[in-house]
Amino acid sequence: MTVILVRLQFPVNSYSAEVSGEAAGSMTVLVLAGGLGTRLRAVLADEPKVLAPVAGRPFLACLLDQLHDAGFGRAILCTGHMGERVQAAFGNAYRGMELSYSRETTPLGTAGALRLALPLVQSETVMVTNGDSFCGVDPGLVWEWHVEHGTETTVVLVEVSDTTRYGKVSTGTDGRITAFDEKGTGRGAGWINAGIYVIARERLKSIPEGRAVSLEREMLPRWIEQGVHGYRTAPDTRFLDIGIPEAYAEAEQFFSKKVDRG
Repeated sequence: MTVILVRLQFPVNSYSAEVSGEAAGSMTVLVLAGGLGTRLRAVLADEPKVLAPVAGRPFLACLLDQLHDAGFGRAILCTGHMGERVQAAFGNAYRGMELSYSRETTPLGTAGALRLALPLVQSETVMVTNGDSFCGVDPGLVWEWHVEHGTETTVVLVEVSDTTRYGKVSTGTDGRITAFDEKGTGRGAGWINAGIYVIARERLKSIPEGRAVSLEREMLPRWIEQGVHGYRTAPDTRFLDIGIPEAYAEAEQFFSKKVDRG
């Protein structure tokens, strides 16, 4: 499967000039690994969601394999509840990738976790990925697209047959995202947020400190006016969110198949 890149022309700005020389290997990846996993407790008692076993391995290992294969060399795991178990399982390196940890002591939400980790970020741009979902896209190609088009925020989009569980994302003809619809507000096929982002470090500074903040419900809609662009993956790109027991039950079969990274 090959990702279809839509070549859009965006104006060159100071940010795009700064990051054009950055390579994927030097960019920091932030993995949101602090979810409580309350909906999975019936099948995953006393374990962080990112350590959910899939074919004898933690789910997080599948995500780190994908990042390693795309050439990324450093990841910060944003942990929370039972974060010590995540650190004990993965330590300070994975397949040569440097791992470090930013642990929240109280739930800060997806954006709040990113703001807490900001002092550890060493690059002008970060890639962010949800720790409980997997999208069969090459993160390296997403990074290249982000740099080429000079946007400060890129959201990876995947098309599904029913958006009810996820919420729908609307885009204009120029690729700019125009709206994030809440979960359950619409039905039918459409584009959803795949939980992978490329974001300018400076933009993360606008996240409020000291309170819980949602990236999906609060910050991304706020950033729309400043420009948020959607990276549309190829048709039938494989996607899995293990947040509910029914989806987690599909994980082993999902990863037993070849995962396309085109």
